[in-house]
Amino acid sequence: MSELTELTATRLADGYRKGEFGPVEVTRAALRRAEEIQPEVNAFVRLLADDALERAAASEERWRRGEHLGPLDGVPVTVKDILLLRGAPTLKGSRTIDPAGRWDEDAPSVARLRERGAVFLGKTTTPEFGWKGVTDSPLSGVTRNPHDPTRTAGGSSGGAAAAVALGAGPLALGTDGGGSVRIPAAFCGIFALKPTYGRVPLYPASAFGTLAHVGPMTRDAADAALLMDAIAAPDSRDWSGLPPAPGPFSEALGGGVRGLRVAFSPSLGGQVRVDPGVAAVVRRAVERLAGLGAYVEETDPDLADPVEAFHALWFAGAARVTQALGREQRERLDPGLREICRAGGRLSALDYLAAVDVRMDLGRRMGRFHETYDLLVTPTLPVTAFEAGAEVPRGSGHRRWTGWTPFTYPFNMTQQPAASVPVGLADGLPVGLQLVAARHRDDLVLRAAHALYEAGVTLSGS
Repeated sequence: MSELTELTATRLADGYRKGEFGPVEVTRAALRRAEEIQPEVNAFVRLLADDALERAAASEERWRRGEHLGPLDGVPVTVKDILLLRGAPTLKGSRTIDPAGRWDEDAPSVARLRERGAVFLGKTTTPEFGWKGVTDSPLSGVTRNPHDPTRTAGGSSGGAAAAVALGAGPLALGTDGGGSVRIPAAFCGIFALKPTYGRVPLYPASAFGTLAHVGPMTRDAADAALLMDAIAAPDSRDWSGLPPAPGPFSEALGGGVRGLRVAFSPSLGGQVRVDPGVAAVVRRAVERLAGLGAYVEETDPDLADPVEAFHALWFAGAARVTQALGREQRERLDPGLREICRAGGRLSALDYLAAVDVRMDLGRRMGRFHETYDLLVTPTLPVTAFEAGAEVPRGSGHRRWTGWTPFTYPFNMTQQPAASVPVGLADGLPVGLQLVAARHRDDLVLRAAHALYEAGVTLSGS
């Protein structure tokens, strides 16, 4: 049973096809694993065992008859408790949402997976309304790191990352408004992709507007491509969604990195203080890219830290999320969320539009940058996982989570595809390398990440 929980989605589909094992056996193993890890890491707000086993049984019969719905049929998937999943409450880490209700609609990404026969194991933990880069909430408590439970799993898709890392399903749906799939991926040692904005439709629309993306969190880049092939399909409920991708992401993996022009920015021009252990691990991985034939140049994009503009957009979104709450409900919010909501409520329309101006200029600068470089490489984060239950590392001097995530949120502002690839350990904790490409070049990000996996760049740093 434990061996089944270590397999990728790609390998599971191959096993189903060959009759080596079936979706019911795999789902039972994943559910058992989820129950085993829950007391220590707190990855789930809700397991859906009965529904999962029912869907697995139906999938098994389809595979037996040779009528399966594709490679995701019968593969266990988890869904972050920000995204709607029919039949299960979506409480978003908040005690202000009433679990009673119809809950009769799927988010677009969930609907595409349901159509393809995927098995939904459960809903994963999130900070309240996904507001910060770690995962703890008044509703579900603290989510912990799979490598060291005294440390944070990161956030806001922390439960999803912990579940994938520990074998409770090989695939997870997360959301990313400022780094929220890449941060926990880096801390937990898995792969995650924030696609180009609109590539994966989102409904209901996020109060954080066009900062918010839906993305895959997986064991490797091949599984992420497999998941993207399913969820990157238009949905009429998302007016800002993109048309279909030009081709399957899975078929774009094999090109390697030979000849690609790669810019390596280890500290965004000295703006970021990176932990020496993290810096060393990332540099070794970049050297591996060069060894695989990429043209690597150490250089920096032309951008200043846009944190104040990001705060204006983010805090205003948080204020909008909670705008309809009464005084008693507001008292039940995470204190940090209450604080940024107050700050967001004080912003004027002109303040917001000034932040949009910064965002547009940042996008212009990165557009010009990618006329020269195919990929930008940075550390995903400047630190490894710190104390669980804290928004910022102790003694860092940072006020908000954005203080230690300077490599992630700028690329939500520019809507570019960006992924975190696990490339080694620093002091026994995972380190992520971030790959960024021009808008609409998700295929390049996945291709370069896959090349690193194929070359054996793993958590061991080999």
